[in-house]
Amino acid sequence: MPTRSSPVSPLETHLGYWLRYVSNQVSHAFARKVAAHDVTVAEWVILRDLYDANAVTPSALAERIGMTRGAISKLAERLCAKALVARTASDDDKRYHSLALTAAGRALVPRLAALADANDAEFFGNLKPAERKSIETAMRGIVARHGFKTIPTE
Repeated sequence: MPTRSSPVSPLETHLGYWLRYVSNQVSHAFARKVAAHDVTVAEWVILRDLYDANAVTPSALAERIGMTRGAISKLAERLCAKALVARTASDDDKRYHSLALTAAGRALVPRLAALADANDAEFFGNLKPAERKSIETAMRGIVARHGFKTIPTE
């Protein structure tokens, strides 16, 4: 029977454990909130990105968000089926198309953004501004140091 030469650290001693613990709660609460509007978190990310743009190609959207083109295509298809996004083909090249919010999609984004704000307030509203800034600065530093590009969608 093997013996342990060094102690095994408890889960609770890892910062990653606590980050994931909180992140899961925050993410699941937000997912439930947007689901009430028949939208997933990944769809919300697409809608929010398109809100600031007139029209975007799926490949440009994939690069900005850090998703594969296939994932963007599937999400775009679902959002088109929900009449929240419109796909427009180029007159010159039918293979080229762009995505843009429909009027319904444009109207929905501020309501979903309000849910995101409320979710943030629910979980982080008790933090003092300096505490919040410290956490945000630390997280942004980790993202920059590791070169993370993919926007969280789950």
